Amino acid sequence: MANILTSKIELNVELDENRIPKKLRWSAQDGGITNEEAKAMMLSVWDNKAKETLRIDLWTKDMPVDEMKQFFHQTLVAMSDTFNRATQDEKMTATMKDFCDYFAEKLELKK
Repeated sequence: MANILTSKIELNVELDENRIPKKLRWSAQDGGITNEEAKAMMLSVWDNKAKETLRIDLWTKDMPVDEMKQFFHQTLVAMSDTFNRATQDEKMTATMKDFCDYFAEKLELKK
């Protein structure tokens, strides 16, 4: 019988009295990350039975808006790269990258 390997990613959210995230921390033992602080996170999980995406989007109340814009842009770029690796659909990947450039231009992220 083959050994089954597992990997654990842990998310910890500290909430204020109104249940708004104050601190986000995460650990990924295989990645050498232990209790690192983050200001925002997005997690998407595919529910195969319901054929829909389940999501958790969190950010701390002290996440600056300009950094949130950068976070979204970088996430969109990463999603384009992931889409390409998963589908090898070069044409749609190029379209997604064009949108990422447009997004950055409109938000004046690229100087």
